[in-house]
Amino acid sequence: MEFKALENAVYINNLSAVMPNDPVSNADMEKVLGQVGGQRSRAKSIILRSNQIKSRHYGIDPETGEFNYTNAQLAAEAVEKLLPSASELAQIDTLVASTSLPDQSLPNHGVMVHGELKNPPCEVISTSGICLCGVTALKYGYMAIKAGESKKGVVVASELASSVMHARNFTGESDYKIKQLEAKPELAFEKDFLRWMLSDGAGAALLSNEPSATGLSLKIDWIDVLSFANELEACMYAGAEKENGQLKGSAFYSSQEREQLSLSAIKQDVKLLNENIVKVTVEKALSQIAAKRDIKPEDYDFFLPHYSSGYFRERLFQGLQNIDFEIPFEKWFTNLPNKGNTGSASIFIMLDELFHSGNLKQGQKLLCYIPESGRFSSAFMQLSVV
Repeated sequence: MEFKALENAVYINNLSAVMPNDPVSNADMEKVLGQVGGQRSRAKSIILRSNQIKSRHYGIDPETGEFNYTNAQLAAEAVEKLLPSASELAQIDTLVASTSLPDQSLPNHGVMVHGELKNPPCEVISTSGICLCGVTALKYGYMAIKAGESKKGVVVASELASSVMHARNFTGESDYKIKQLEAKPELAFEKDFLRWMLSDGAGAALLSNEPSATGLSLKIDWIDVLSFANELEACMYAGAEKENGQLKGSAFYSSQEREQLSLSAIKQDVKLLNENIVKVTVEKALSQIAAKRDIKPEDYDFFLPHYSSGYFRERLFQGLQNIDFEIPFEKWFTNLPNKGNTGSASIFIMLDELFHSGNLKQGQKLLCYIPESGRFSSAFMQLSVV
């Protein structure tokens, strides 16, 4: 069956990013996030050496130790930075908001952001997931304009990962282990691993059916998203425990068990991640997309890869080589070392920095790569500078 593409072009007219509070160095991370059971993490230094992140941001007041942002407030601030006047906000007809970790289960994150913004009634959509939900939100905004259902929309992705990484979330599990094992309190590695990997931030994009009258815009040529959940079990998860390869959700545990097992914590099956993240989200996914879109590596002036750790940089490059899609490092753009891994917001935060860098020129093409280890999904996106 052949699909006829709709004619409406879609442009990113502007981007913004918000990083809460001052940068937090590696040395100060435990001062902000706290120590579990009063003990320094034994995994922290190893993980930080591997991920090559030098600083990141948290929505936590470093003086008081209290949160000074909600996730919805962080997202709203990114939108307000994008559209600073009430009249500009009033012009949007679609708001798409995305996060992995909303402030509450219900209502959805999107309407909470709308409530913070207080702009006039408009269509509000929220997408969920992990790293990929930012680009699925962008695809909804893109498709709405392409279908002629929207003329001007805002897409925003935000993460407040510190809300589930703070030491107070693990007190119950730590106390439980002391009583049960009479051992030093220590998190399972798959939980402690992510405490030093994730950080907070938000990014927003303004979309319309016309390029900006002045300055640059990014034309969205296409966005392709692929899930490989039919092939692999869950790798990154929260609100559940993994038993024999299957997830058992927190609703099936007692309140005491939920606390003792720190079920709100984000967990990562590191072995499964290492074995599959490049092979599946790069080699399998891009092979299919390259054939579908008839693209070649030399088509691109910039490659924006979202990877969670510097550890994966060389492995990602090797994966591209394995499928004859080698893009040299001089074309890569990332801000992971100083912005950290902000999950679904990462691609927006990268695009914002590049967009305002002065390094983009008419006619250049960008290839963006956004993987997700949740149950192994991948997205690639092509943008043209106009």
